[in-house]
Amino acid sequence: MRTYKVVDAFSNRPFMGNPVAVVLEAEGLTDDEMQTIARWTNLSETTFVLPATTPDADYRLRIFTPRSELPFAGHPTLGSAHAVLEAGLASPSSGLLVQECGAGLIRISVAGEGTERRLTLSMPPAKIRTLTGAEVDELEAILGRAVQRENAPAIVDVGAVWVVARLQDGEAVLGLTPDFARSAAFERQLGATGVTVFGAYQGGEADIEVRSFAPSCGVEEDPVCGSGNGSVGYFRAAREASAAGGIHYTASQGRRVDRDGRISVIADGKGGVTVGGMCVTCAEGTLLY
Repeated sequence: MRTYKVVDAFSNRPFMGNPVAVVLEAEGLTDDEMQTIARWTNLSETTFVLPATTPDADYRLRIFTPRSELPFAGHPTLGSAHAVLEAGLASPSSGLLVQECGAGLIRISVAGEGTERRLTLSMPPAKIRTLTGAEVDELEAILGRAVQRENAPAIVDVGAVWVVARLQDGEAVLGLTPDFARSAAFERQLGATGVTVFGAYQGGEADIEVRSFAPSCGVEEDPVCGSGNGSVGYFRAAREASAAGGIHYTASQGRRVDRDGRISVIADGKGGVTVGGMCVTCAEGTLLY
């Protein structure tokens, strides 16, 4: 039997963030068994904690959607780090944990304790490709709304692969009702994990609103998406003149699915992006597997 935790990422209020199921001490599970468990939990992602294969990492993480394995994902990385720390399976060295995953080694800074603990991950390097005009036309048809073409929509590959586009404002983002079947076909055509869109606010607690859709992975809307927000950070750094010297902002995500995620993003102006937030354990138990 193996223990597990369900951790809400990007919130310190239970049931208001994005849950990830974290299977601790997952040695001995086969690939098919991991996929079966992920399909059963039916969360955006389920993760499996394993011994590291390199002395440079504290642990190894495998990340599964209900349909497939991902080399990297943001909220599962933060939620799993929270679970590992809470279970005493690893301790930060000089305020740092290192996760080994399909995208390589991910550095996670740790500040504070308990419900005030804040975790911040350094995103993998991004590969960015601008969408063609025909691809933007299809994206607008899927969203049912125009995107900003002066900040050309792009595919941002950070291990998870997101189509990223900016809309007129945060309210436009909240008003979307995408065509999920058409989006799934579009994602498969581009080899993308999903579509992430954002729009700015003029004031308030958050600077931007973000939504992430991944129907091709079995997740119509990811409540609060770390890799999607990291991809937006890379997109803004590449597209917006005001970000050339670096930007630090707070994103809101999840309001359309009754969540209240808060994500801190820094694009350092030197090609690096970090994504951070708080986590809280909502459930734990034993897997009879």
